[in-house]
Amino acid sequence: MKKALQILLLLVISINGYSQSITGKVVGITDGDTFKLLTQDSTLIKVRLANIDCPEKKQPYSASAKQFVSDAIFNKTVTIQVLNKDRYRRSIANVSYNDSLNLSYQLVKNGLAWHYVKYSKDSLLQGFENSARDRKIGLWKEKNPIPPWQWRANKKKK
Repeated sequence: MKKALQILLLLVISINGYSQSITGKVVGITDGDTFKLLTQDSTLIKVRLANIDCPEKKQPYSASAKQFVSDAIFNKTVTIQVLNKDRYRRSIANVSYNDSLNLSYQLVKNGLAWHYVKYSKDSLLQGFENSARDRKIGLWKEKNPIPPWQWRANKKKK
């Protein structure tokens, strides 16, 4: 029943033009919030997870986030709900795996990503981040974790 409701919701959203639902096999993990999806018709799609930001490659917990994503979805079939495209032509998407898990939620719950509030008002994500901070798990073990958007801005200044 839950799966049927998810499919119905994705269908309604897709019909209304707000998003597109695509299923495929994950064939590559770029980093904690980016991967490659191969569709049944052999189209390769670069996917950027919506509403979150994982640590950059030289930041603490970057490798942990990438490993988490690899363990969760590499070589598995997932469904993406494409919300938009970014300037690099990646599909910005919500990702469902193992029938009902949301990859962005799981990363934030496990302290491996920030809720990207510049682009998201998702109260569930904020609650997951607050809980991970309070429990000091993952990157929240660090004394002063630097959000990736600040890390990137600092690198540009140098």
